[in-house]
Amino acid sequence: MKNRKLRMAVLGLMVTASACTKQLTQIPDTSKVLSNFFTTESESEEYVNATYAALQSQGLYGQYQPCISEIPSDNTWDQVPANDNGWAGQLDLFSTIPSNGILSRNWQDAYVAIQRANVVLHRIDAITYQNDSIKTARVGAMEFIRALMYFNLVRTYGDVPLVTKETTDPNAYFGQGRTAAEEVYTQVIKDLQDAMVRLPLKADKAGGIRRSAAQALLGKVYLTRGRYQDAVAVLQDVVTSGQHSLMATTDKVFALNNENNAEIIFVVQYASGVNGATEGSALQQQFSPSGFESGAKGHNLPNLSLYRLYSSADTRKGIYVDTTKQGVPYCKKYVANPANLSDGGSDYVVLRYADVLLMLAEAHNELGNSAGALDNLNQVRKRAGLSNFENTSKQALDAEIALERQLELIGEGHRWFDLLRKGNAVQVMNDWFTAQSVNIRIDKHHLLMPVPQDQVNTDPAILQNEGY
Repeated sequence: MKNRKLRMAVLGLMVTASACTKQLTQIPDTSKVLSNFFTTESESEEYVNATYAALQSQGLYGQYQPCISEIPSDNTWDQVPANDNGWAGQLDLFSTIPSNGILSRNWQDAYVAIQRANVVLHRIDAITYQNDSIKTARVGAMEFIRALMYFNLVRTYGDVPLVTKETTDPNAYFGQGRTAAEEVYTQVIKDLQDAMVRLPLKADKAGGIRRSAAQALLGKVYLTRGRYQDAVAVLQDVVTSGQHSLMATTDKVFALNNENNAEIIFVVQYASGVNGATEGSALQQQFSPSGFESGAKGHNLPNLSLYRLYSSADTRKGIYVDTTKQGVPYCKKYVANPANLSDGGSDYVVLRYADVLLMLAEAHNELGNSAGALDNLNQVRKRAGLSNFENTSKQALDAEIALERQLELIGEGHRWFDLLRKGNAVQVMNDWFTAQSVNIRIDKHHLLMPVPQDQVNTDPAILQNEGY
């Protein structure tokens, strides 16, 4: 799975209803080309790999998805806005405008991944596989990727166009506008429920999607929707599957020589020195302080206030985050390639077992089960070298679980979505700005990003979010 780029011209003809901005009256030859190509198991596998590869793109986990899901929070900030036309800086200062390039690329790349997943789901039934279980697993994987993309989109933008069929004529989707968020969530849940049945307990190749990924993501969706009992049930299935466990020490979780370890549930894979340095990750370069390394961009850096939350006993301090000689915090979860900073080998972790335990703690606490919440919370604290948390009040547990999510998951793109899920983003951020003597105040309209202006320009039926 490290080498997933589909080396065929057919991907150059990919067109989606949400990404097409030119020659809108022309019907592309995508359908004909795919029909000629997508005819055998090997060709199907190549297209499946291309769908995985879409997740590596700059608009998704290559750079912009982590920015969208963490920079607006009290976890990270943008040190050098000039390095990307001020786009990340807008996210940081809540001054984001519809023409922001991060949002434009994020939207487009998400729909490219959705289109590729839809192509496989539409065409794979007609393909003969030597092993039917592999074919079934591929269907589950595509459902998972589609669900992941829509879950990110609906949390970021609210209502978004919902497309679950292969798009052969983009014009057919113009004028339909955005689908209500509730309907998008319904599709996400359906895809993940179906994927859980189809995906294997263990992936058939490194980096492949397995059952626990669908279970963990569905648990996060249920938690987001306030379905706490459902969240407990599906997340507990991950625990009892026997497939995952915490690494004994924090230094083993993100080590390059320990990738795909028992804590990892789903990653977007990267590799240095492959295909002319096209398979590597640029996150370490992008998310390192300016001047720390040659070419470092200074985006999405941990705040000093976040760094100070780590106690001296916390083993994550110095391993997950550290400071430069100048005292600027940075994330150490991504390892650079010294020969080429933009070609790092660190995978991007989308889901891991520590996240599952903390989600379980949150769901148990919401249901009034303080014993269950403490058990799951303290497993994460113990691994970090901390003593057990013993306060059983719901309010105290809620605050401690949220804090542990900050300290454990820093740099993995969770905090902003955590605040949205808890419904306290406005209060937390305004309180944080006050404490930092920053003259910024946000309101509920800031909880959704603006719809990219190029999408509104392309299709006037796609209306802008309120306040933008």
